[in-house]
Amino acid sequence: MKAIIVEKFGGPEVLRLKEVPEPKARSGQVLVALKAIGVNPVDTYIRAGTYARKPELPWTPGTDAAGIVEAAGAGAPFKTGDRVYLYGALGGVYAEKAAAEAARVFPLPKALSFEQGAAIGVPYATAHRALFHRGGARQGETVLIHGASGGVGVAAVQLALSAGLSVIGTAGGEEGVAFLNSIGVARALDHRKPGCMDEVLELTGGEGPQLVIEMLANVNLAEDLRVAARGGRVVVVGSRGTATIDPRLTMTKDLAVLGMSLWNMTEAELKSTHADLAQGFSSGALKPLIGAKFPLAEAAKAHSAVLAPGARGKIVLLP
Repeated sequence: MKAIIVEKFGGPEVLRLKEVPEPKARSGQVLVALKAIGVNPVDTYIRAGTYARKPELPWTPGTDAAGIVEAAGAGAPFKTGDRVYLYGALGGVYAEKAAAEAARVFPLPKALSFEQGAAIGVPYATAHRALFHRGGARQGETVLIHGASGGVGVAAVQLALSAGLSVIGTAGGEEGVAFLNSIGVARALDHRKPGCMDEVLELTGGEGPQLVIEMLANVNLAEDLRVAARGGRVVVVGSRGTATIDPRLTMTKDLAVLGMSLWNMTEAELKSTHADLAQGFSSGALKPLIGAKFPLAEAAKAHSAVLAPGARGKIVLLP
C-alpha cells in the first residue's frame, strides 16, 4: 500500500509518498481501509521537529481518519464493512490503510461522510476537552473563541452553542466574519481589525467573557487577560511562541490560565468525550465542516494550507 513517510524532520517537502507493507489487525485491533484523512496543525509541528513529542523516524503522520473496516482482530467489537472513524492508529494514518486499537475506533454516524468523519478525532475532542474538561463551561456563560473558523474553532462553536453558551468568535477579514455568521455566530469579529478586543468588552457590557478558548496564545494572551471577566478562565489550546503578559491581571480579577493538550486525556475522558460527540452528531447539533481537499500524494500542500491564514473548516487528504 501507499503511505506518506517522513525520514527526516523539516519542511513540507520531507513528506514522501512511498510503498510500505500493509498493516495487520492483531487481537483487539481493527484494520481500516481509509477513505479520508484529517490534517491538523500539530502534524506540521511534529514533522518540523519543533513539537515536544518527537517520533522515531521513519514516521507516518496523522491521527484522524475515517473509512471501512477491512478486518477485525479477536475481541474487537467491529465487523468487516463497518463505517468508522479513528482517533490514533498504529503507525499513523497518512496512508491507504491503518491498523488501530479498538478503543481508538468509533462508529461513524450514518449522517456523516467519510470526510466529515476524518474531522472528528482531534478537532472535536480538543474543543470538547477545552470547553468542558478544562474550561468548565456552563450554560449561560459567554465564551470567546479565537480562530473560530478553523477545524477546532468550528467544533468549539458548535459544541458551545449546543450547550447553551453565548458565543463571540473571531476570524480574519470580512469573509471570515461572514463564515462565522453562516455557522451561527451572531457576534463575529475580525481579529485583523484594530480594537477587536475592545469590541469584545462592548459586546459584554464591559464585563468580558467568562471563558476564552485561545488558539494562538503568543499573539492574544495578554489581551485575553485584559478583557476576561472577573473569575474568568483562559484555556490555551495553541501557541506558536512565547507571550509577554502582566501577571497582576490574573490577581486583580482572579483569572485562571489553563493549558491543555489532547495527549493528556485520560481513557475515561476519551470514552466520555466520544460518547458526548456521538449524541451531538446523531441529533444534528454537531456537523463537521470540510474545507480544502488534497490527494494523499499532495500532503505537502495540505501542510502548507493548514497553517495559512483564513482557514475555513477541516483540511482532508483523500487516499
